[in-house]
Amino acid sequence: MKGLMRVAVALGVLGAATVALTAVAGAGSPSVNAELAKVRAATAKYHSFARAQADGYSVENEPCVASPAGTMGIHAVNEALIADPRIDPLRPELLLYVPGPNGKLKLVGVEYFKVDADQDLTTDADRPSAFGVPFDGPMEGHNPFMPRHYDLHVWIWAHNPTGMFPQWNPNLHC
Repeated sequence: MKGLMRVAVALGVLGAATVALTAVAGAGSPSVNAELAKVRAATAKYHSFARAQADGYSVENEPCVASPAGTMGIHAVNEALIADPRIDPLRPELLLYVPGPNGKLKLVGVEYFKVDADQDLTTDADRPSAFGVPFDGPMEGHNPFMPRHYDLHVWIWAHNPTGMFPQWNPNLHC
């Protein structure tokens, strides 16, 4: 299950290629900016991928995900956080990296992930939100082993001209 979930998340983002440009009423507000500053502080240590690994994140079998809409990057998955249904903005389930020119991974964002409780695409009573933004979904699992789920990308370490919360970042490349 562990490796399959990692592959599922990476492949899943390809299946979600429809660009979801989330309208964010509160983006840029002082309270959202304060929350995002806390996420930056909590995840700054993950500029060191070795530190991310020590805290349970893995990129094993994870490709760099890109589409015509932009790039998501390489998903560093924390299986323990995905298994926990709680969303803690200071402990994202995934970290987003792109390969640097020297091959070293560069942290560009975070992604929050929650399994859809009833696995019914027609209901969304359990849709989570963070920073005043509802997660994308529910969406199909992206392979037979991945459940229907919700996710939210946050580009806190790389500027995204389409906003802080869209799935794809056109400024990034694999």
